[in-house]
Amino acid sequence: MMPNSSILLYYYFLNYYKIFYTKLFFTYYFTGFILIKIPKTLDPEIILAKNVSVRFKSEYQTNPELKVRFIDPLTGSVWGYLVIDNTLRGRSIGGIRIASNLTLTEVSQLAYTMTLKNSAAGIPFGGGKAGLIADPLLLDKEPQLRVDLISVFAQALFSFDNYICAPDIGTNENDTQQIYELNSRLIGKALHSRGGTGRKQQYGGIPIDEWSLTAHGLIAAITEFASSNNDINIKGANVVIQGYGNVGAATATKLEKNGAKIVGASDINAGLWEPTGLNIKELNSIRNQVGGLNNYTGKIEKFFDSSQLNWLLEAPCDILVPAARANVITSRNADRIQCKIILQGSNAPINKMTEYYLIKKRGIVSLSDFIVNSGGVIGCALEIAMQTDEVLKKVVLAADVRSYTENLIKKIISNNIREVINQINQKNKTGTFFREEAIYLAKKRLQNIDFNYLTNNS
Repeated sequence: MMPNSSILLYYYFLNYYKIFYTKLFFTYYFTGFILIKIPKTLDPEIILAKNVSVRFKSEYQTNPELKVRFIDPLTGSVWGYLVIDNTLRGRSIGGIRIASNLTLTEVSQLAYTMTLKNSAAGIPFGGGKAGLIADPLLLDKEPQLRVDLISVFAQALFSFDNYICAPDIGTNENDTQQIYELNSRLIGKALHSRGGTGRKQQYGGIPIDEWSLTAHGLIAAITEFASSNNDINIKGANVVIQGYGNVGAATATKLEKNGAKIVGASDINAGLWEPTGLNIKELNSIRNQVGGLNNYTGKIEKFFDSSQLNWLLEAPCDILVPAARANVITSRNADRIQCKIILQGSNAPINKMTEYYLIKKRGIVSLSDFIVNSGGVIGCALEIAMQTDEVLKKVVLAADVRSYTENLIKKIISNNIREVINQINQKNKTGTFFREEAIYLAKKRLQNIDFNYLTNNS
């Protein structure tokens, strides 16, 4: 259900049916018992920064370059947000997230994470993020509703040419292809670098979900970390995946192929825990069905319903992979986390203070999101660069696009893991930890705008 009551009107019918019709300002969708009003346009409203000059500024506090909310001009309802955090390295790039409870705070946090991620990865782009307030499950069920809503939002985003969109939670390669084609019509060019990106290969894109590029980077990260840490071995490791979506499912599959055992998994419907191991083949076959992991028929020791999903984070395991929404591990549950290492598949699942507590008081290492899950945005950056750099495009095509992309991701993330670990080892008596050194690395590269892994992939 969408959060804004002015967006949805509820009616009861004797029979289920679906129709839609268009008036001047809205498109109406009757779907089941629900009447949904889709505005024909969304107006951008720039959000002015508050005056905080009297406050003391933290070392890691950021002032985004631009914050925008998108408003239905007739009702005043807020439908989405855009935050461009930093464009020092180039135009901002980041996914469009769809969630019914999305907030400006979450989008701002994610945009800042994209600045760190893109800088650390050494790609020539800044950090940004967009979000659409809608129910992703409803949009999955109603493809025409999805197409129309994405179209309205894309047109609202078009005037902000410093932002390039990519897939995120709730969006996919078809959505970014739709946005790319809309931008083509508005620009008047078939080929361009305005986005969307992360598109299907048949259209000239690099499909980050189809090729599981984020998961590919996560495996590179944990493999590199394990090579220098005797306490972590992927083979035989017990793994919990919180958020069994595109990233979580692909990560589970790759970890199992490397000898790990998946003992826990959750989606928005259910959480499952079985210490002898879950059936990954069945999980992958049911995850996109109505009810998702609720449909699992294998053996389980513990089942968590939709109100208890975060309890799975507390299950005993070796590797914990949060791969859903932000801020799921906090001071409220940090004392109950029972893993050796946290591999952050999602953006901002833990804040810096909690990570410090986990390593210093619990001995739990947390591999920071903007270092380990950058595989997707590296693929997106390569796709955009190939639109304008013919020399790079020829090199990539000659090597095979997928192989080149995967090797690039592995190289960047493995190098970054090694660099952060080396910095920690050099400062091991100063109380530093992974995120602190990762931030240092990202901020150093943010200032060094000439550092570019895309053109220096030797």
